[in-house]
Amino acid sequence: MNARSDARSAPAPKTKAKPGPRQNKSLPGEVRIIGGIYKRTKLPVADKPGLRPTPDRVRETLFNWLGQDLTGWRCIDIFAGTGALGFEAASRGAAEVLLCEQDPQLALKLKALQERLQAGCVRVERGDGVGLLRRQSPGSMQLVFIDPPFESTLFEPALKAAADAIAPQGLVYLEAPRSWTAEELAPLGLTIWRSSKAGAVHFHLLARSAAFPA
Repeated sequence: MNARSDARSAPAPKTKAKPGPRQNKSLPGEVRIIGGIYKRTKLPVADKPGLRPTPDRVRETLFNWLGQDLTGWRCIDIFAGTGALGFEAASRGAAEVLLCEQDPQLALKLKALQERLQAGCVRVERGDGVGLLRRQSPGSMQLVFIDPPFESTLFEPALKAAADAIAPQGLVYLEAPRSWTAEELAPLGLTIWRSSKAGAVHFHLLARSAAFPA
């Protein structure tokens, strides 16, 4: 038997495909609200392409940055998914939380959860999140959540719309597969206030550039 036939008969080495940032094989079946009046409430995680709930560790850090008490805040989550970020805000006293989700099944789940919790401050809309954000009155939001599917091309349009929608002292939460730089954000009218990384997730808390002048 020659070397060529040996190569044909040898078993092919087994290789493991590396999952991309949105292909999480250990996607949880549910996540829990980690603080506030709805603490420990379970949120179902559907098996949907691109759906990636913000990890507990990241949410804990984010709301520590925000100071936990969001009493009176107006918030909008334009890629709501499981609703984890928006319901965390509602759990901490936000006056208004607008959740936007394009997937009809996920939107129905969000409405069902809102009704079960009797969360009167939460409103769910199905549709284009960036378009909804653009329709908000300028300077009307204290907090905008931006966490689209990682392969999305909507990051920049969403950030532009958020810069217009937030109040002078408002904030934008950005979750992404990479770190965004001050140089990229400056033309959008935003600056980095806080940022960190957990696993493959880069997360940022942004403010209007005018709120933190150079």
